[in-house]
Amino acid sequence: MTAPPTKDGPRVNDDIRVPSVRLIDQDGEMVGVVSTRDGIQRAFSVGLDLVEISPNAEPPVCKILDYGKFKYEQQKKKNEAKKKQKVIEIKEIKVRPNIDENDYQVKMRAMKSFIDEGDKVKVTLRFRGREMAHQDIGMRVLERIRAEMDPLTKVEQMPRMENRQMIMVLTPK
Repeated sequence: MTAPPTKDGPRVNDDIRVPSVRLIDQDGEMVGVVSTRDGIQRAFSVGLDLVEISPNAEPPVCKILDYGKFKYEQQKKKNEAKKKQKVIEIKEIKVRPNIDENDYQVKMRAMKSFIDEGDKVKVTLRFRGREMAHQDIGMRVLERIRAEMDPLTKVEQMPRMENRQMIMVLTPK
């Protein structure tokens, strides 16, 4: 046996189960407190629906409007808000302890462009073979990156070792 489907959105017409409501007519004029039955009759007389706008008020506020159009407008607003959201991604930049100056500059430009777009940057410094004995060199490279990126970013995660790599995460200020 499945449960009956739950209705989302505001209550409409006969779903409004309170004795009286504060009514706003189709022109946006405040009518006042009327019985729910009277409000539904007024809505039907002009060919529209009685929609509960503010259910938590005392008494609840209801408005006479076209429910289909109201739902459509709500959906449009929701889609517009979703469109304006910026999803923050984490971009990864991989460097080595003995990185050449030109390679370093290229990586820095890429990091700056990622930060300008509003994304986080995860800097991964990988050690190979005997480089593990010289972790201080890797730490200096990460400190240099942090110092150069300081005006644009803040460090979300300080450099730390994970297996054979050091990881640092930078976020836009």
